[in-house]
This record gives sequence, structure tokens and C-alpha cells, in this order.
Amino acid sequence: MKYKVAFVCVGNSCRSQIAEGFAREYGRELLEVYSAGTEPAEKVNANALRVMEEIGIDISTQYPKLLKDIPTELDVLITMGCGVECPFIPCKIREDWGLDDPVGQPLEVFRECRDVIEAKVKELIEKIRAEF
Repeated sequence: MKYKVAFVCVGNSCRSQIAEGFAREYGRELLEVYSAGTEPAEKVNANALRVMEEIGIDISTQYPKLLKDIPTELDVLITMGCGVECPFIPCKIREDWGLDDPVGQPLEVFRECRDVIEAKVKELIEKIRAEF
């Protein structure tokens, strides 16, 4: 059985896309992964693509989606820290990761954000293994 996990923010162009990439990479046998935004951008941020490519994870096929484009029932919902008020989505675990949006910041800020997200995704996967 795979557990449905969604990462949500406003633009769905950076943090949630990075989290989706890590969750697909590290949790492929355990997770069915989604990301979405309340006001999705037109495309994934170029610096998000770049910092993931630097560590060998390709998120170039991912794209920003609306909340209505992901399942209405999830096992885990993660908001990225942008004060998003999501409509009610039934889930067993809900967390807000409180991450600042790196959009418009230097590439080094994207790298720092990527590294924090990577650690949080790994922790989340361990939590899912323990709780389900």
C-alpha cells in the first residue's frame, strides 16, 4: 500500500516542488506524491530546477497544479509555511514546515531551502513508516 502525501504552498513553483521531488526519490516504494498551490505559478521556478539538478534529482517534468488537481483525501498534508489557508482536506497527518519562500533570493538561499526540505522529507518518511 502506498500513502498519499501532498505538499502545498501558494505558487507551487519552488518549495512544494522540491519536496515532491525528494518524496518521489526517497519514498517511491511507500508514497504516492502530489504537490499543489492555492495560486499556482505558470511553471516551476528555474532555480528550484537547478538546485535539484545539482544533486541529481530531475524535477523538470513537474508542473504547478491547483488544489483541485490532487486527491481530495490524503494520508499526509504538508503546508510549506506560507500562511496558506487550505480548504479542508481529510488527512491523518497535517504539518506546517514554516519555510521561507526562496523565490527572488540568491541561488545559495535555494540550496539552503533544498537541504532543509530534504531533511524534513526524510524525517517524514520515517514518521510515516512508524505511524502507519
